[in-house]
Amino acid sequence: MNLGKRCAAEFFGTFWLVLGGCGSAVVAAAFPQLGIGFVGVALAFGLSVLTMVYAVGPISGGHFNPAVSVGLAAGGRFGWGDLIPYIAVQVLGAIAAAGVLFLIATGKPGFSAAASGFASNGYGAHSPGGYSLHAVMICELVMTALFVFIIMGATSKRAPAGFAGIAIGLALTLIHLVSIPVSNTSVNPARSTGPAIFQGGWALHQLWVFWLVPLVGGLAGGAIYRGLFGAD
Repeated sequence: MNLGKRCAAEFFGTFWLVLGGCGSAVVAAAFPQLGIGFVGVALAFGLSVLTMVYAVGPISGGHFNPAVSVGLAAGGRFGWGDLIPYIAVQVLGAIAAAGVLFLIATGKPGFSAAASGFASNGYGAHSPGGYSLHAVMICELVMTALFVFIIMGATSKRAPAGFAGIAIGLALTLIHLVSIPVSNTSVNPARSTGPAIFQGGWALHQLWVFWLVPLVGGLAGGAIYRGLFGAD
C-alpha cells in the first residue's frame, strides 16, 4: 500500500482506539450502575486495538501509537522515513476522536471536560491513585517498552500466523489493569494528546511526560528485542 493509504489506516485505527478506550472512561465509567470500572476501561482499550489490528493492520501495520512506530523503527521493522507522517496522522486521529467524544459527553447537562479530567493522563494530584511524577515515569517507561517488545514478538515471522492481534490486545488490557491507578495509562502520546486538548488545563501542562517517556520506552523496547532476537 502507498503511504497515503497506510496513513489513512493509521488515522482510523487511532481514532477507534481513543473513541473506544477513552469513551468507555468518559461516558460508561461515569455511571457506577453500569459496573465497568477500571476492568471495563482496560478491556475497552484492549478490544479497540485488537479489532483495528485485524481491520487495518494488514494495510499499515496497525501501530496507532507514536511510541509503537518509534519502537518498531528502532527494532528494524519500520522505516524511519515514514515516521513523521505516521505520527502526524495518529495524533490527528486521536484529536478527532476526542472531539467526537466531547460532542457526545457534553450532551449530558452539567458535563465539564475540565472538571471531569476527560480521561486525561496525569501525575501527582491528577493521578487517579495520587502517584508521584517519578512513579508515573517509571510505570510508563516499563509498560511502553514491554508493549513494544510484545508487539515485536507477536508479529515476528517466528510467531504463529494470525494471532498477533489477540496478543497485542490482551497485552494492552493487562497494561491498563496495572497502570490506570498510576497514570490513567498512556503508553501512547497520541492517546494522551487528544483528551488533553479538550481538558484544556492541567492535562496540557503535564502532557510532556506522556510524550517523552513513552517514546523513550518504545525505543528501548524495540532496541532490546532487536538486540536479543534480531530484526526478523
